[in-house]
Amino acid sequence: MNGTVNKVILIGNLGKDPEIRRLENGAVVATFSIATSESFTDKNSGEKKEITDWHDIVLWRGLAEIAEKYIRKGTKIYVEGKLKKRSWQDKEGNTKYNTEVIGEELTILSRLETSDKTAAPYNSSGTPNLPSDMPGLSSSSDDDSPF
Repeated sequence: MNGTVNKVILIGNLGKDPEIRRLENGAVVATFSIATSESFTDKNSGEKKEITDWHDIVLWRGLAEIAEKYIRKGTKIYVEGKLKKRSWQDKEGNTKYNTEVIGEELTILSRLETSDKTAAPYNSSGTPNLPSDMPGLSSSSDDDSPF
């Protein structure tokens, strides 16, 4: 082991439908943002407050195809991956930076709009996979709960 770790785990809701692109080499890429929120009580005023953060997510190949078929604005997902910082030049020649989560695991936590009543966990190859460290989640359920 090289002594470093780059791992991100997020549970949040999509802010808009995924943007899907098909590259010349046949690869499919999905990009979208998810919102995560935390609530707290302001110590001075006693007022309840909520802070929302937005995270840019990138999915490739099989996961991108799953995103295209099954997730939409408002869908709650679990995504696991790594942080990647990229840069580019804008029209004025200024260098811009963005930090994205490159998704390696995806679990759809919202009810799917299909006849399937289960959560839909997938890994980077597009095959079903459920994170073993997520207690309470299961890949099948007979009741109305997706987990």
